[in-house]
Amino acid sequence: MRIALLAHVRQPIRQPFLGGMEAHGWYLAEGLAARGHEVVLFASGDSDPRFTIDPVLPVHYEAVFPWAEHRGKPELIAHVDAGYAEACDRIARGGFDVVHNNSLHRFPLEPRRTAATPTVTSLHVPPYDALHHFVRVSPAPSHRLTVTSASQLRAWWPEGAPPEASVLHNAIDPAAWPFVPVGNGEAVWCGRITPNKGTHLAIDAARIAGVPLTLFGAVEDPDYWATEVEPRLGGAIRYGGHLDGAALAAELGRASVFLFTPCWDEPFGLVAIEAMACGLPVAAFDAGAAREVVGEAGCIAPAGDSTALAEAILAAVAIPRDVARRRVERHFARDLWLDRCEALYASVRAAPRPAIAA
Repeated sequence: MRIALLAHVRQPIRQPFLGGMEAHGWYLAEGLAARGHEVVLFASGDSDPRFTIDPVLPVHYEAVFPWAEHRGKPELIAHVDAGYAEACDRIARGGFDVVHNNSLHRFPLEPRRTAATPTVTSLHVPPYDALHHFVRVSPAPSHRLTVTSASQLRAWWPEGAPPEASVLHNAIDPAAWPFVPVGNGEAVWCGRITPNKGTHLAIDAARIAGVPLTLFGAVEDPDYWATEVEPRLGGAIRYGGHLDGAALAAELGRASVFLFTPCWDEPFGLVAIEAMACGLPVAAFDAGAAREVVGEAGCIAPAGDSTALAEAILAAVAIPRDVARRRVERHFARDLWLDRCEALYASVRAAPRPAIAA
């Protein structure tokens, strides 16, 4: 198949990834190409050059409009809208068999576009006002929608999801996250360092539990880092930087427990399954999809409660490491995910085209 992958353009699709959406886009492009599909990645022009890239914008938009300074500004909206309008027009002329839309933008949802080129839209966030209406009126035979967890399916469609919407869990290549049979007794946390990821609460819980902790990830919110995270570092709590996949896998594998501390309606939590693949049980806050993702491979604490999370840390380390690895292999392995993507593509390609496509 000739596949257009339409990405979000806040950050480039390249390592080291800022977050799960960038990782998702990279793994999807790599996996589909490895299966013999012709893949064109519509992303920022500074994305990974190993892919065939048709730039939505020359560079990711945060390089031009820093997030903390320009969130919601009309200039940013106009900049992104112009890029996606032109990219969607190029896709329409490009002879693609299917579009996999991960953009979180309203233009690819327009019925005239999804009728003309069969489309699968993956929603990586909870509902929000700027996109909510466009998503809810967009389902059609030639447009399927996916969310990353059952909790998100309920969030987007509390009255019941339409038949065109389904759960497509995120996934990883287990071979890229090698299993390590024994840990060093320490805890690890990784992700975007921003308030809704709860970095400071992970530190508090580790101190209460008396467990050394290393943090990894990009500092997305410098003010949060300066006021809530950096002052808590020292002693057995350290920051290890923002690493690419191979280096991060090595660091995860050395630890004994992973801390997953979402403070929002977490749609999935790719970092958790990366750690689980390495053999780490998880101590997690009960927010969003955490229970659904962690399952039998961890212990859950009430959201925001560092004392309860400390207890979960001490309980989770007793879970055998192969339990976590097997959960990833059964539910979140890349080949299962790619099989499901290909089935979705086949379903929208086989659907009858509505008259609007003309």
